[in-house]
Amino acid sequence: MLNPKVKQGIQVAVSLTVAVWIFWFLYKDIEMTSLMAQLRSSNWFWIVSSLAISLFGFWVRGWRWALLIQADEGKPVTANRAYHAVMVGYLANMLVPRAGEVARCGVLSRTNGISVGHLIGTVILERSIDLVFLTGTILLAFVLENNLFLALARELVDVESLGQKLFNNLPILLGGLIIFFLFLYLLFKRFRNHGIVNKLQNFGRQLLSGVKSISTLKNPIGFWASSFLIWIIYFLTMYLVSLAIQSTANLTPGEVLLVMVMGSIGMIAPVQGGIGTFHALVAYILIQFGVSDSDGKIFAAIIHGTQTIMIVIVGLISWIVMMRIPAWIKPDKA
Repeated sequence: MLNPKVKQGIQVAVSLTVAVWIFWFLYKDIEMTSLMAQLRSSNWFWIVSSLAISLFGFWVRGWRWALLIQADEGKPVTANRAYHAVMVGYLANMLVPRAGEVARCGVLSRTNGISVGHLIGTVILERSIDLVFLTGTILLAFVLENNLFLALARELVDVESLGQKLFNNLPILLGGLIIFFLFLYLLFKRFRNHGIVNKLQNFGRQLLSGVKSISTLKNPIGFWASSFLIWIIYFLTMYLVSLAIQSTANLTPGEVLLVMVMGSIGMIAPVQGGIGTFHALVAYILIQFGVSDSDGKIFAAIIHGTQTIMIVIVGLISWIVMMRIPAWIKPDKA
């Protein structure tokens, strides 16, 4: 058995290697002079505006997180402190994929005395809600750009032939699904006391309970409004940068929404800060909209690069702020 730290180190090294390789493969043919020329010709008013509204979005995310934290222990969490913890989390994600969730819970537990377990539970709920909104955004993008979706699908498979085969084999397909779900039911019933099954069931119950608990928040309207606002800000961040670059300035809002969806999927990949995967997916979809290969890659580099620089700077400031706050000491009940 490998030491956990060694295992984590190997995972980090592998993910970073994959990210760097994808990035190198994408940009090996892009000359630095082309990138610098694009940077000079870009409208930096829109890029700076994009960074400003993105920073506001981080604060909104912190405020939403503070609304979820209802622990009886420790000190109540303010929106500003939750924001700083969120930024520390984003900074940690630049070093180790998925470490940000634990890092932000750790620093907030230190300053406010709330258990890490409770905080991680709120983060899981947050991520679940974000997944719902991402799914909704994908569906909205499909409605607005359904022709492109179908064209991309046709490049991968013969949609009409696949649909005909599915229709011809519908009874077999339905029967297979029934047998599959019956198998899952019997499996869960047979091994209901097994550790893994118990963990899955408990996770499902906790997730459902967490979603239901949103209605019991002191400010449920604020929670849902902030969740909508976060995704609107994501869109505006991408849209403002598209206005700054001549080759993407004519993209429609629906096209920018699809670019945002692809970028969001790229950021989910288990690599540091979405390096490589974000660039590949954003550049790919821009090429489908008629943007040249080099311009698509440069657009992805500009928006990801400016966001990364901001996260590193602001994240370091937030880390310093959180470290300067004295650790929470549980008061004596004497």
